[in-house]
Amino acid sequence: MKGQLTLPKRERLCSFGALRRLFSEGKGGFVYPLRYVVYVEGATDASAEVLFSTPKKFLKRANKRNLVRRRMREAYRLNKSILLDSGKEFEADIALIYSTKEVLDYQIVENAIKKILRNIVEQM
Repeated sequence: MKGQLTLPKRERLCSFGALRRLFSEGKGGFVYPLRYVVYVEGATDASAEVLFSTPKKFLKRANKRNLVRRRMREAYRLNKSILLDSGKEFEADIALIYSTKEVLDYQIVENAIKKILRNIVEQM
C-alpha cells in the first residue's frame, strides 16, 4: 500500500506534446474551486499523468500559490486510487487548475478532487 500512495515523476504531466494534446483535444469541467481538463485514451492498464496549476492571476503571492498546489497534490496522491482502481483500462492526462482567489481549506480541495476523479471514471 505504501508504494501506491506516492506521486512519482512518471505520474506528473510534463511533456510539451502531451500538454498541447491535452488542452487542444481534452474535455473539461468545473468543480468548485477547481477547473479540470482530461484527455483519455485506451491502453493495456490503468495509468494517469497529472498537472497541477495555480495561476498568478488568482493568487499573486508565491507562498499562497505553493500552499494551494501542495494541497492539491496531497489530495490527489491520497485519492488517486478512485481513478486507478476503477477496473478500467485507460491512459489519462489530467490538468487540475485552481480557479478562485481565496486560499481554501484542504478539506474543500480534497472533496473537489474526489468528485473530479469520480466524474472521470463515469465518463470512461
